[in-house]
Amino acid sequence: MRIITLNANGIRSAERKGFFKWMQQQNADIICIQETKAQLHQLNSDPFCPAGYHCFYHDAEKKGYSGVALYCKKQPDKIISGIGWQDVDAEGRFIEAQFGNLSVISLYLPSGSSGEDRQAFKFKFLEKFTPYLQECSESGRNYIICGDWNIAHKKIDLKNWRGNQKNSGFLPEERAWLDQLFADGRWIDAFRLINQEAEQYTWWSNRGQSWLKNVGWRIDYQIISSALKDKVTATSIYKDERFSDHAPLIMDYDYML
Repeated sequence: MRIITLNANGIRSAERKGFFKWMQQQNADIICIQETKAQLHQLNSDPFCPAGYHCFYHDAEKKGYSGVALYCKKQPDKIISGIGWQDVDAEGRFIEAQFGNLSVISLYLPSGSSGEDRQAFKFKFLEKFTPYLQECSESGRNYIICGDWNIAHKKIDLKNWRGNQKNSGFLPEERAWLDQLFADGRWIDAFRLINQEAEQYTWWSNRGQSWLKNVGWRIDYQIISSALKDKVTATSIYKDERFSDHAPLIMDYDYML
């Protein structure tokens, strides 16, 4: 099973940059998209309903903002649009596909970079997400939670870690939250099971020459429940083309849907 996750920073923009042509060549079973930045009625043409996939969108109420999507080769048993929190669901940040005992989620965790109010919203999300993840880990289901978590976990996960310790995405409180999430082994950063190297980034600022100089952050994840630990077989970050300010994170699993 191959799963790809990408923050598209506008699905229509990504389409113009060739994302769907590339996607169709990847033989992925599931593609998770964040930041569609579009309403469903704007996505009813062929490129946004790619051949061979069942397509599901969860839009933000605000036009041109946020939004998540799932493209699945196999028809899911169930789709859950939204996590059940009104303020979060209004921003289109969560969609889940269930296949038997497996849940695959496309998640767009809030960013706090635009100001104190948004950072407070992000902390509120993390506070509520902790018991939610606890319930998931105790449910007996397997989970793959894909998306832009907007947190670089460790120093190895961003280029300029010294200068970003007071910036959203690398705040001590955010990193400690991920420390706690991974502490007991119930949840695992699947990428780091395979790749322990430095300079493995998935997002680059549009400022300066961040992309050319690889001054990036690893903030896109596939976080898996412990039962899937031995199922991860390969990973890569695709950077040969640029569809967004993020790069697609590709992971292969020894798992049959």
